This record gives sequence, C-alpha cells and structure tokens, in this order.
Amino acid sequence: MIKKLIIILSFTFITNCNVNKVEKNHGVNLLDEKHKKLQINVSNKNDVLRILGTPSITGSFDKNTFIYIERKTSTAQLRKLGKKKLITNNVLILKMDNRGMLVKKTLLNKEDMKEINFTESETGSEIGKKSQVYLFIKALRNKINDPLGTKRK
Repeated sequence: MIKKLIIILSFTFITNCNVNKVEKNHGVNLLDEKHKKLQINVSNKNDVLRILGTPSITGSFDKNTFIYIERKTSTAQLRKLGKKKLITNNVLILKMDNRGMLVKKTLLNKEDMKEINFTESETGSEIGKKSQVYLFIKALRNKINDPLGTKRK
C-alpha cells in the first residue's frame, strides 16, 4: 500500500515538472522582425503605431523620437542557482520629421551593449583636512551640543 502511494505521489510530481524554460518578455516582442516592415521616408507615425504599438519611451526634448524596447530573460541552468540569463535586448530608436514621416531608424541589440569599467580609486574629502570650514562647523556643533559650556570644564 505504501509503495503504491509513493509511486502515485512521485508520478504526480514528475508529470507536473516543466522541462521548458520560463522566458520573461518585457516590451515589444519580435522587435527585430517588426522593424523591417518600416521604411524610411515611406512609413509615417500612424504606420509605426499600427505595427509596433505605443512607444516604450518618447524623447524628452523631441516628441518626434520614439524608443521601443524588447528584453527577454530566462532562468539559467541549475548549477547557476536560478540566475537570470539575458536572451535578447533590443532597442529601436525611430526619428520622425515635423510632418510625421519616418526619417531615421536605429536598432541596437545585445552585442552593442558595452561593459562599463569603474575605477577603483577613491576621491578624498577636503573636509577631513582640518580646513577652516571644518573648524567652523566643529565649533558650531560644540556650541549646539553645549550652549552654556558646562561640559567642557
């Protein structure tokens, strides 16, 4: 009886396990294929909105710049302890003229991303060198903490 129960429970757990990896999509799916439908000096703002939908970001200074983002991540292998793996990272930048015609399109992908190297050196602070400002602030702090000067005696 116990063996049958163990077999049924193990069979239930095994059939519920999913072999396929879970992929999380953010932004516009298949951006690299959809941008091929847009043609420079032929497509207009309405065509862009019909094909790609509303933009992820519009330009801060230029309202005729549309930015579309596609990001797809998946969980890595078990030995990486569930760390996220970047599958695709596409950014499409579309510039329109004042009449709404597509003038320029730029597609940036995962290979265009650059590693940013940070420096290891630290910037020293000037306040720690007993400057005039430091001495003034220290005296002011002492006055606030002990206005009558009874603690200093």
